[in-house]
Amino acid sequence: MAQARTHFSKVAAPRAIGGLEFTSHRIDLFKYLMICMIVFTLVSVFHVWSRFKLVDLNLEISEMSRQMRESDQEQKRLTLEAASLRNPARIEAIAKNELGMALPTDQQIIHVK
Repeated sequence: MAQARTHFSKVAAPRAIGGLEFTSHRIDLFKYLMICMIVFTLVSVFHVWSRFKLVDLNLEISEMSRQMRESDQEQKRLTLEAASLRNPARIEAIAKNELGMALPTDQQIIHVK
């Protein structure tokens, strides 16, 4: 085996097909394919970015909706608390018990004309 010879005399050389025309056609095809790949890549990146942005905005909307519900509950609670604090019976009880006040007598009332 070590003495085996290899003869390439029967291998046919590729024929030149138009020479320069074939090469320029391959270059044009390569440029076209590269442009197509670049455009496809840009469109794909834009699509992924837009989907990411959509998910991000949906999360932001849901967070704002949650905050709005919490604010509405807080507003209702504070409105109820303000109404209970303005109750005249409560104010009178605090005035009598904690501040030692009493209703005025008829002699303490002065009518201004």
